[in-house]
Amino acid sequence: MKKILILFTVSLAIGITACKKFLDVDPPYAQDAENYFLTEEDYDRALTGAYDLLQASFLSVWIGDIASDNTIAGGESVNDTRGLHQIDEMIHGGLNDELRNVLRWNYTGLTRANFILEQQANPDAIEFNEKDHFFAEAKFLRAFYYFELVKFFGGVPLIVDERIGVEQSRQIERASIEEVYAQIEKDLTEAIPELNPVALIKGRATSGAAKSLLGKVYLYQDKFAEAATILDEVIGSNQYSLIADYNDLFTVASEGNTESVFDVEYSGLEGGGYNCLVCLEGNAGPGFNGIRQYTGPVYGDGNSYNLPTQDLYNAFSASDPRRDATILDIEAFIAAQANPGSISYAIGAGGHTGYYNNKYIKRQGEIGLPDNDLTSPVNYRVIRYADVLLMAAEAHYLSGNPSTAQTYLNIVRERAGMPTLTISSVNDIWNERRLELSCEGHRFFDLVRTGEAASKIDGFIAGKHELFPIPQVEIDLAGGNWAQNPGY
Repeated sequence: MKKILILFTVSLAIGITACKKFLDVDPPYAQDAENYFLTEEDYDRALTGAYDLLQASFLSVWIGDIASDNTIAGGESVNDTRGLHQIDEMIHGGLNDELRNVLRWNYTGLTRANFILEQQANPDAIEFNEKDHFFAEAKFLRAFYYFELVKFFGGVPLIVDERIGVEQSRQIERASIEEVYAQIEKDLTEAIPELNPVALIKGRATSGAAKSLLGKVYLYQDKFAEAATILDEVIGSNQYSLIADYNDLFTVASEGNTESVFDVEYSGLEGGGYNCLVCLEGNAGPGFNGIRQYTGPVYGDGNSYNLPTQDLYNAFSASDPRRDATILDIEAFIAAQANPGSISYAIGAGGHTGYYNNKYIKRQGEIGLPDNDLTSPVNYRVIRYADVLLMAAEAHYLSGNPSTAQTYLNIVRERAGMPTLTISSVNDIWNERRLELSCEGHRFFDLVRTGEAASKIDGFIAGKHELFPIPQVEIDLAGGNWAQNPGY
């Protein structure tokens, strides 16, 4: 019985219903795991396949703000991507296509990483100089995908260094949250010494990216001293710095700047379709976030999703340049143009706030191939140095070192041209995270981990909405072996 994985993943992630371990390979000459890893180039291609699922990050980014007080779902109607509207209204349950996609896509990514990491125990595996580096990158990716899963769903089935078949998927139970975090920490700790400080290939993991992700993982577990230590290593490396102009952060032209710790790379040169968003090589976010039926300068038309709220707009001081860099006030923008009467746009029935996500929005000059709603070349900034500084500020403050916390916080504020701030409580740091990082997919998870969600999010039920429900179809495919999250 042979096993393949390049295009397929475990049954719990995509609902394979066969009773065999993946597929009987037909025709018999097709490559399988046992005869695939014959050259270094094979490892590289498999690793590229594991990175590929990062391109589905746009969905996690949407949900991270739509589920919070930062944005609403928007779109053509309340039935347009209904799953996002359910999350926006805090009425989501186990039948939600978007949440199922989050689970499936991240499991597909980590399963592809496992496909590579299986070779660690293969006594007949080929040897080459960069082999440990390939394994380290695969561990970083597995940690990343498991971190997404534990943030969304809590404890999930823990599959490490192997692929499983349908029968095994019906027997494996959900691991605890603590067990999943322990595996993430292990993967990152093992990966860090083998990773390069600077990626030899654009978009690949570095030691700084792994340390920064590990710091975030510690912070999510309230391991503040550990987070402070590892994030200080990133800061002390002097490898990263804030760029001068906040307005330049999210343009194609500024990609790979000194503030980029880890980006998801996108291309505008390869098209795709709405029937397979996970297949895209471009970033779907800017097109979906764009202005509906827009005709005018600077921007391109889009689908009016993920619209900033009045509450977010009001959170900024009028003197804070991050407000307008983050939020496009469409009517104010039109009024400021030379020929405002020539500019037009439409309002979607899925909700309208008058604001658009100005960080990830379709702009003229950054438009990919048709359908250009789906092929933006704008990278997603997963971790940038400002995030590292603010995480370190929080970790230091909560581990009893307020002076260092204040230093890090004010580095971020000074870049924005804002006056220095004396920290009176950790809420000052949390508020700065909102101002600096809003519309980048972090807000909901920040509110949950800091215990602020119930007081900030309309409809949020404490004890329930901290986690999203496990998709019911995946519970069914696992033979009912997984308990649903509380309250669903």
